[in-house]
Amino acid sequence: MNKLKLGPKVKFKKAKFPVKKKLVGDYTILEPLNVSKHAQNLYLEYSKDKKNIIWTYLPYGPFRTYLSFVNWLKSFCLKRDPFFYAIYSKRHKKYCGMASYLRIEPDHGSIEVGHINYSPLLQNSVEGTETMYLMMRNAFDVLGNRRYEWKCNNLNSASKKAALRLGFRFEGVFRQMFIFKGRSRDSAWFSILDKEWPRNKKRFLNYFKKKNFDKDFKQIKKL
Repeated sequence: MNKLKLGPKVKFKKAKFPVKKKLVGDYTILEPLNVSKHAQNLYLEYSKDKKNIIWTYLPYGPFRTYLSFVNWLKSFCLKRDPFFYAIYSKRHKKYCGMASYLRIEPDHGSIEVGHINYSPLLQNSVEGTETMYLMMRNAFDVLGNRRYEWKCNNLNSASKKAALRLGFRFEGVFRQMFIFKGRSRDSAWFSILDKEWPRNKKRFLNYFKKKNFDKDFKQIKKL
């Protein structure tokens, strides 16, 4: 009788839960969300997207008033999971985006990055890339996770392209996973594993070298 095949045994205790501590880089600082400190700056920067494109693939927003934005922050963004950061650009001296950890599973060493919302100031910038690096580095090197996930609407080609650029591997599409804003969403899944992280980390560190950017912070060599 053939033995049933099982996965390899794992010597793994438990990953840590994110804590309210800043993640500091050369270009950005990620601060655990504080409504009284961050809300006004974030709302002003998000409002610069006059066509509200940044909210297209998110399950919430846009927010027509500052009060509605604040109420959403208070009701949704101050939980343990999802765990939100406000993104501060050292160059612009502004808070200009948000991102979070979610689906946090310390027993399995799995954590997802999501609710990524960059204002126009942060889009296609070194600050935006460093934000993703800081969260990834924290997830693996500090929190001790085995798996780091990225999920997005399968119609969001920009998000799928960004995931691949950042080193995530495509895993497939979960069909009819959600209904957001009255529309069906198929979700594309991506991941990076702990064994893949060291190679990706080297890519990031080479990319962030000062000589790889001109005086206007434009990249010379791509990630």
